[in-house]
Amino acid sequence: MMNQVSDITILICLLALFIAILINFVERNKKVQTEKKSIVETGSMTGFFIFFYLLIRFKIGDLQLPETAALILKPIGLLLVIAGTYINIRSRKTLGANWANQVTLYTDQQVVCSGMYKYIRHPLYSSIIAMFYGACLVYPNYLAFAANTLIFVPFMYYRARQEENLLRKRLPGYEEYRRKTGLFIPKLIKNESNSN
Repeated sequence: MMNQVSDITILICLLALFIAILINFVERNKKVQTEKKSIVETGSMTGFFIFFYLLIRFKIGDLQLPETAALILKPIGLLLVIAGTYINIRSRKTLGANWANQVTLYTDQQVVCSGMYKYIRHPLYSSIIAMFYGACLVYPNYLAFAANTLIFVPFMYYRARQEENLLRKRLPGYEEYRRKTGLFIPKLIKNESNSN
């Protein structure tokens, strides 16, 4: 029963996320000032998702956990997937037309510092990372965990840094915003001279 609930919950989350991404493509800002192509974009993220899904679907790298551990980890994993989905969709709504598939600066772009962006600069990436780790708890799989840790997280870091380099140079107010917020998780201690 728990497996069916997990499967249905994750499917609903994925469908909601897919719809949110489609809306982003339709509603994004069209007035591009600067755009830099990145290997890390919706297509490559989708490719990683397919790879991740295949590892789990065909049980390549499955872990057989004691029943007690599974009963504890599955709900935690589901909460991570649900929370990640919620944060992702809310952050997409907050970002609105400033969302871009590539590293982009729009002509009328401003620093977005409301919603989750008040605390972290890249909640979309954080939420997807959390969703992948959550899936690793729901469907215990050491290869999926390793792939997320060694491939996806570094890709997200790379993409975030590409965006930050552009925004720091070209978007007024971004440097101050960057000092006050964390990259993927909220800053616990605000350090004005921190170069995070």
